[in-house]
Amino acid sequence: MTTRGLRTTYVDRSSDILASVIVLNWNGERFLGACLDSLRRQTFTGLETILVDNGSTDGSVELVKRDFHDVKVVALDRNIGFSAGNNEGIRRARGRYVALMNNDAEADPHWIEEIVEALKSHPEAGMCASKILLYDNRALADSCGDFYSVEGVAGKIGHLESQECYEESREVFGACAGAAIYRRSMLEELGGFDEDFFIVHEDSDLNFRAQLLGYRCIYVPTAVVYHHLGATIGKGSDRAVYFSQRNTEFVYLKNMPLVLLLKYWPLHVLADVVSFGAHIARGKTRAFISAKLDALRMMPGVIRKRRQIQKARRASAADIDRWLERGWLWERLHRGLEAGMWSQQAQPGASGEERLGE
Repeated sequence: MTTRGLRTTYVDRSSDILASVIVLNWNGERFLGACLDSLRRQTFTGLETILVDNGSTDGSVELVKRDFHDVKVVALDRNIGFSAGNNEGIRRARGRYVALMNNDAEADPHWIEEIVEALKSHPEAGMCASKILLYDNRALADSCGDFYSVEGVAGKIGHLESQECYEESREVFGACAGAAIYRRSMLEELGGFDEDFFIVHEDSDLNFRAQLLGYRCIYVPTAVVYHHLGATIGKGSDRAVYFSQRNTEFVYLKNMPLVLLLKYWPLHVLADVVSFGAHIARGKTRAFISAKLDALRMMPGVIRKRRQIQKARRASAADIDRWLERGWLWERLHRGLEAGMWSQQAQPGASGEERLGE
């Protein structure tokens, strides 16, 4: 289990570029035009846009080179995943602040201006979370920051709730990397995204590692992005189930301080048992079992990383415990039973419900 992290690459950062936006793409040509147009309309000056293409075959690169001459294109020869792909973009970024945005999202014209200002105004913060709304129903939130629960579940705050409930800025556990901004200095200290995740929960892992080093995350309700939910990985697909279930174990076992690991281990196991039952009911048994077996097989590497992370952490277990969400499992069980979570027709959301059957 190896991770290259942010290896040293020379980039001239003597320009007037203050912020860089990285858009990772894999066969997303149908979304790219609108996505990049929204970045072109940003009111913020001193911005560069970088497209990292993961070996697309749908004409994505040709589209960008033809229609978006101001976008720097990093064309890779194969799909290396979300984590490694974004790390490639971060290495090439010139900005002091590095923003990420999904290729299936569109930004409000003031997005970068608002989120950079928030990061500048909070020197204790290493990152800021956007207000991400559903593209097709903008009254509903997709994510207003991320949470992490005592059961070891990461999810989206406010998912599928009225966006009007999240009008106030506040500290949150972390940011959804579909639309977030980070201090370059923090990313370099953390070594970027863990490339062994490939896709799903790599941002949850980064959030947790940032918290362990004492960095804060600010939710910025005026930094708005609109997202086509589930357009990239395929909601409820075997692929989504596999990476979600495998990577959930990576995040938990790499990062949870030992005293909290022991304290909440029964809840983590119970969440896994309930999740297994829900996946059986939805015909996802093989994907679930494969994920957990691969997590077990890769555990020696996880343990090596854990030793390094825990040795370097500056936050106490009590600091982390204060951020952990309580009651998530019981709330989701109640909601799931009401909605028929054991039915193959049940459609879970994404505020951590992938643990129970996505």
